[in-house]
Amino acid sequence: MISVRLDRPWLTATLARAMRCLSWAPHNPGLVRARHILWREVRNADLTRDFDAISWLSTEMQARNSGGDIGMLTSRDIGRYCLEHADSGLTQASCLATVGLGNAERVGHRRPVVPQPCGTVNLLAATDAPLSDVAMFEALSIVTQARTAAILDHGPELKTGRATGTGTDCIVLACPEGDIAHAGLHTEVGEALGRAVYAAVARGVRDWMETEALQGQLETRSG
Repeated sequence: MISVRLDRPWLTATLARAMRCLSWAPHNPGLVRARHILWREVRNADLTRDFDAISWLSTEMQARNSGGDIGMLTSRDIGRYCLEHADSGLTQASCLATVGLGNAERVGHRRPVVPQPCGTVNLLAATDAPLSDVAMFEALSIVTQARTAAILDHGPELKTGRATGTGTDCIVLACPEGDIAHAGLHTEVGEALGRAVYAAVARGVRDWMETEALQGQLETRSG
């Protein structure tokens, strides 16, 4: 369902065909039709406080003739991407994720010290289930829930509590247009999306914790 091409500094996810995509991606967000979703890798040193990431990314996307595609930005090593698949009944789902937790937060509790601008969770979740508009919003909540559960189960304990995400997480949900009315936890599509996303993010979190976190990239409760 998702094919992946790594061509630094770009990671490109290609769907089997153009689909409806719902996201808050920095480039081409909202509810749009797209077949290609791109990650642009940057250095931590590039992410200064006065860096206009959205305008810069738009320029980069236009320069490679990808202005109509969806674009995300990360300082995580894109070569450490995680791709997972799951199915439930006749429904299939896939998730491609890059996971960094350098600016991890506990929901509802911003850290008093401004976190580092590096590290975020960017993911594309795709399903072959033809969802209605309302079902897409419900499915997006399932994807978000699965991402958060994976971070809670495998991620760091901050001084403000166990991390639930980062300050710059981004999710893209892709599916065919259709009239399936529900996509909650009791449905096949909800189960397939939840399993694929949880597996991809959990693997990415474990990788981050075994490498970057151990090198002092995260302020933890004991730090």
